[in-house]
Amino acid sequence: MKCALVRPSGEVVHTERHPTGAARGPAAVVDTVLDIAEGLADKARADGLTPVACGIAVPGVVDEATGTAVWSANVGFRDVPLRDLAATRLGLPAALGHDVRVGGLAEARLGAGRGTTHVLFVAIGTGIAAAHVVAGSAAAGAHGAAGEIGHILVRPGGPRCGCGRPGCLEAVSSASAIARRYAELAEASRADAASDGARPAVGVVTAADVAARAAAGEELAGRVWREAVEALADGLATGQALFDVQTIVIGGGLARAGGQLLDPLRAALRERMTFHREPRLVAAALGDEAGSLGAALLALDSLE
Repeated sequence: MKCALVRPSGEVVHTERHPTGAARGPAAVVDTVLDIAEGLADKARADGLTPVACGIAVPGVVDEATGTAVWSANVGFRDVPLRDLAATRLGLPAALGHDVRVGGLAEARLGAGRGTTHVLFVAIGTGIAAAHVVAGSAAAGAHGAAGEIGHILVRPGGPRCGCGRPGCLEAVSSASAIARRYAELAEASRADAASDGARPAVGVVTAADVAARAAAGEELAGRVWREAVEALADGLATGQALFDVQTIVIGGGLARAGGQLLDPLRAALRERMTFHREPRLVAAALGDEAGSLGAALLALDSLE
C-alpha cells in the first residue's frame, strides 16, 4: 500500500508504505486500509494540518458512484463499501477509485500529460489497462470497466489471455507475457540443442531481462521485444482511433525500459496513423506515487 498526505496543490508532505497482507483475507485488508487511513489523518493533525478528505484506490472492478470495491482478484474484495467505511471511520468525506484511473488522473493533471486536455494513460505491468482522461476527469464507463485496453484483440489465434480469449493485447505485450514468451522460445531452443548434446539453462527471466538482452543484441530477446512492441502499437492505434487524444502516457513497470520501448513504439505507432492525428507518446513522470496522488485528487474532486 502506497499512502500520502497531499495538499490541494498536489504537493506531497508525507508518504508511507505498508504491506497489503492479502494472504490474511479481504476483511483483514479492509481493516488495515482503515487503520492506515486513520493513522494518516491523526499524523496530519499532529503536524498542524487539517485533513479534509480521504481518497482510496484499489485494483479490480470499482463502482465509483456507490464507492464499492466490486471485485478484485488481487485482494479478494467482493462488494466492499470501502468509501462509506472510510468516511465513517475517519469522519471525513471519502472517495473510492480504480488504481489505473487515478494514476491516469495524476499523470494528466500533475505529470507527463500536464497541459493537455485529452490524455490516455496506459499502465503496462503484469497486465495492461488504461485511463482516458478528458479535462482532468477519468471516465469510468457505464459499468466501471472503462479502459480495459489490454483486452483489445490484436493477434487472433494468439496466446490465450487470462480473460479466456486468445490474442488479447495483454497476452502479448504485458511484462508477464514478454517473460513467458521468451521462456517458451528459449525452452524450445534448449530442446533442439539437447539433441546435439548441449543443454543451455533457461532459468527465470523477467521482462526487464528480456529488454536488457535485446539491447545487448541477443537475437531471441530482440524477436520477443519486437513482437511485443508491434502488438502494443496495434493496441495504441486502436485506442487513438477511439479516443483521439493529444498525449499517450506509458506507465507501469515496462515503461522503465525508456527509449528502448518508446522509440520503436513511437515509430510503429506513426506507421499506423492514416487520417488520425499522431499523439505525443511519453513516459509517465510520477512513478509509483501516481496512485496515491490520484487518490488525493479524486478525494478533492468529491468535495466540489
